[in-house]
Amino acid sequence: MTQAARNVFVASRLPKRAGVSGWVATLASRTPRPALNGSVIADVAIIGGGFAGLSAARRISRLDPGVRVAILEAGVVGEGPAGANSGFIIDLPHEVSSDDFSGESEARFRQSVLIQRSAIALASEMAAENGWGKDIFDPCGRYSVAISAEGDKHLEDYAQQLSKMGEAHRLLTLREIRAVTGSPVYTSGLFTPGTVIVQPAAYIRGVADCLKEPVALYERTPALSFERLGTGWFVKTPQGSVQAAKIIMANNGHAESFGFFRGRLLHVFTYASLTEEFDPSRLDGERKWAATPALPMGTTVRRIGTSGGDRILVRSRYSYNPGIEISDAAIRRAGRLHDSKFSQRFPTLGGVRMQYRWAGAMALTRNHVPAFGEIERGVFAACGCNGLGASNSTASGIAAAELALGHESELGRVYTRLAAPTALPPQPFTTIGAKAHLAYREWRAGPE
Repeated sequence: MTQAARNVFVASRLPKRAGVSGWVATLASRTPRPALNGSVIADVAIIGGGFAGLSAARRISRLDPGVRVAILEAGVVGEGPAGANSGFIIDLPHEVSSDDFSGESEARFRQSVLIQRSAIALASEMAAENGWGKDIFDPCGRYSVAISAEGDKHLEDYAQQLSKMGEAHRLLTLREIRAVTGSPVYTSGLFTPGTVIVQPAAYIRGVADCLKEPVALYERTPALSFERLGTGWFVKTPQGSVQAAKIIMANNGHAESFGFFRGRLLHVFTYASLTEEFDPSRLDGERKWAATPALPMGTTVRRIGTSGGDRILVRSRYSYNPGIEISDAAIRRAGRLHDSKFSQRFPTLGGVRMQYRWAGAMALTRNHVPAFGEIERGVFAACGCNGLGASNSTASGIAAAELALGHESELGRVYTRLAAPTALPPQPFTTIGAKAHLAYREWRAGPE
C-alpha cells in the first residue's frame, strides 16, 4: 500500500547544513526559539522556516490574525538554505528569450514581474514595520555585469527589452562600471533599480523574530512524518506533535523526502565564498554594491562595507546532487574556482583570503514552474524555487497561504494557472542529462 493510500507520509531524510554560511558567521549570536516538546494544536502547520515558510506565516497573520500557526524548522533559522542565499530579492527576470519580445514572452515577463514584486512588497512592509537598516534590507537596485563582448551584447539586448516594457534601467560603460566596482575586468554594466539587497541570514532572523502569537516557531524541530487524523493532520516531531487542520509544505526539495513530486525535482547546489575583511582603501569604487552576471550561471559578486573593513562575496559553480547533500570536498573544489575568479576580478586585493565557504540547495523543475498547489486534501506545497530563492520562495509562500485560507488575489490566480512540474527522464538519464546540462551552461557562461 502506498503512502498516499494510507494517508501517512514519512520523511526519508532530513536537511543537512552544507558548510558554514558567512552570512551567519558574521552575525551576532542569537538564541533560537525552543524546540517543540509536547503536543500542540494549530489551524495551520508549516513545515520549513525559510523564505517560503516564514512568508506564508506572515501572510496568514495579515489575512486573519486569529489563525493559529505552528512553524516547524528542522534546524536553526537562517542556518539552512535561506541563510546561504546570495541576498538578491530580484524584481525582473534575468533574461527573456524571444528576439522580438512579443506575445507569450511578454506575458511571461509580466507574470514574472508580478511574482517577484509581490515578494518585494511583503519584505518591504516588514522592513518598514521593524525599522530594519540597510545592513539588513537595502532597496538599492542591482547591477548586471559583463566581462566579454558576448556579455556586453546580452546586456544591450536586454536593455532594449526593458525599454519596450517601460522598465527603468541604465546601461553603464566600461569606465562607469569600473567606478562602481573598482574592478578593471568588467567591460559594461546594466543597472536596474527595483531589486532589494538583503543580508539573508539577518533578514530571515528578522522575519522569524517579528512573528507574534498565535504564530509559534519551533526551531531544531524537524517534521518526521504526518498522517491523516479525521479531517485534519497529525504531524510528528522528535519530541512532540502538532495537530493541524492544514499543512503548508515549505521545505523546497525536501518535499520529495515525504514522497511528493518524486521524479519531478532536480536537486542542485550552488556555492559561495566570502573574504576576510580588508582595508577599503585597497579597492577603488563604491563600498557597497551587488552584481549578477550578464550570462546565466556566471559569477555573482557583492561588496559589503562594514565598520571593521570590507568583504567580497563570490558565488559560482553548480552541481547536481540528488541526495540533497554534498561533501566538504565539493565545497573546497568550488572554492578553488572562486579564488581564481576573485583574483582575476580584483588584482589589487592580492593576499586577501576567503574566510568562509558554503553551499546552498535549490530545487528546480524541468519546465521551470514551482512545485505548488494542494497536493493532498488540506496539504499545500510552496516548493521548487527554480533559483531566485529569495524572490520565488517568498512569493510561493504568500500564494500557498492565500490558497490555504481561501483568499483570492492576482498573485494566487497566477499560481493556480501554472502547469504542474513535468516528469524527469528515468535514471540514469536524469543524472547524465542534469550533469551535462549544468556543465554546458557553465561552459556557455565562459569568463562571465
